[in-house]
Amino acid sequence: MSIYDVIPVTAEDHRRRARRRLPRFLFDYIEGGANDELTLAANSRDFQQLQFRQRVMRDVSTVDTACELLGFQSSAPMVIAPVGMTGMYARRGEVQAARAAKAAGLPFTLSTMSICPLEEVQAATQTPFWFQLYMIRDREFVQRLLQRAKAAGCTTLVFTVDLPLPGMRLRDFRNGMLGGGLPGKLSQLAQLVSSPLWALDVGIKGKPHNFGNLKEKIADPDDLDLYKAFIDSQFDPSCTWDDIRWLRDQWQGKLLVKGVQEVDDARAAVDAGADAVLVSNHGARQLDSVASSISKLPAVVAAVGSEVEVYVDGGVRSGLDVVKARCLGATGVFLGRAWVYALASRGQQGVEQLLGLFQKEIATAMALMGVNQLDDLNPELLETAISRGNPG
Repeated sequence: MSIYDVIPVTAEDHRRRARRRLPRFLFDYIEGGANDELTLAANSRDFQQLQFRQRVMRDVSTVDTACELLGFQSSAPMVIAPVGMTGMYARRGEVQAARAAKAAGLPFTLSTMSICPLEEVQAATQTPFWFQLYMIRDREFVQRLLQRAKAAGCTTLVFTVDLPLPGMRLRDFRNGMLGGGLPGKLSQLAQLVSSPLWALDVGIKGKPHNFGNLKEKIADPDDLDLYKAFIDSQFDPSCTWDDIRWLRDQWQGKLLVKGVQEVDDARAAVDAGADAVLVSNHGARQLDSVASSISKLPAVVAAVGSEVEVYVDGGVRSGLDVVKARCLGATGVFLGRAWVYALASRGQQGVEQLLGLFQKEIATAMALMGVNQLDDLNPELLETAISRGNPG
């Protein structure tokens, strides 16, 4: 039996299946980072260097992973992160993922760049969810998106601040997804031909493939080149914290600012009216050679954690990583690549299975560390792999 034929259990299992199933340009889009992908490697590596202190002979008969995340009563300290184009990874992928999150009792965040629009996700789940937004130049359109989000029952706005322009994601150039002209289009066609299961299930049965939240701005909703031209024209490198204050005035729900790593930026977000900050390097897809998110978390928690909720993302591949983040002060963890791998691998069923695994890993780790409540997790329960060193 091949390693690819095993029943997928972990995020890595689903990743292998996704790699076989997806056209290369789609797999690379979710897998890759910016430039040489040094930060991408650091995001996972720095989680691996954190080790637990195991505590024994404690009464751990009442382990509870439930918590409140920006008013959402969650079964675990996890949020389904916004990921663009997930409707290309499984048929109506955002709907499948939102249903999986509902079944798991976790918040789901819809991306501005989703294939399925706000209204489709709301109709499919009948459950409040969160909405991610970029600051685009057309402020009237921003206001309409906010109105649509409110009408769809969105309770929390996740506003991304680390994308004044896209990072240098070189994989997307190599596989023809960005630029490349005719050779790039021919390369993508060859990749589609080599992925027949995806082509039938998603490529044909999963239509329409337009960006549902943006289609009112596009003359021909089926022309992806028009979408790209619109999106490229809407990145706003002039955006400042004053724009966040303006946004705060427009949005009456919870506001989470996504994409801060430095203490002064976290403080500025709080001063601008944020209810929470997300320590994030955009999955290592923006500026390469910045620090991992988990390494930046403690300083941000120390600076603003007494005033607002602090979240983290980047490199999370298991429930153990979630526990490590909680030990370092995170209110919760945003899951990105892991759930998309599971979605591409086995659809809603795959996402539900993976989220269930993470929840079991969290509960098991807590019990073996001698704690029953998430609030009992603290930095004293961690050590770094390099701190112990070797005896002299």
